[in-house]
This record gives sequence, C-alpha cells and structure tokens, in this order.
Amino acid sequence: MASRRPTRSPRMIERGVLCILIGAAVLIAPQFLSSPGWRETIAGAHVVGWFALVLGIALVVVALVQRTRGKDR
Repeated sequence: MASRRPTRSPRMIERGVLCILIGAAVLIAPQFLSSPGWRETIAGAHVVGWFALVLGIALVVVALVQRTRGKDR
C-alpha cells in the first residue's frame, strides 16, 4: 500500500485567493461604509490590505509555477 501524499498546490491557491479577497475588501470597503468611525478604522488598515493582496498574488503565482514545473517532469 503506497500512501499518497496530498498536493499543496490546491491549498496554496485557495489561500492565495482568500488573501486576495481579504486585501481587496480592506482596500475597497472604506468607499462603501457610511459610518465615519468605521470608514477611518478600515482606511487605517490600508497597509494590511496591500500586504494581503500582494501575499495572495504571490501564493497563487508560486502555486501555479510549482504546478507547471511538476507537469514538465
């Protein structure tokens, strides 16, 4: 019985997409919030939003590169 190792690519892609969605939500949300307090709070987290967006893109790119390299072998 050979145990099959789960691939990490699908999970990396899922995590990357979630990070992209969170980052985009943090960056876009202040435009749709009507409460000034909430707007300032979320707008103050723009650095976190950019970080999540870049991290998500990086995770997706790395997963896709690993997947294409795995198919070439």
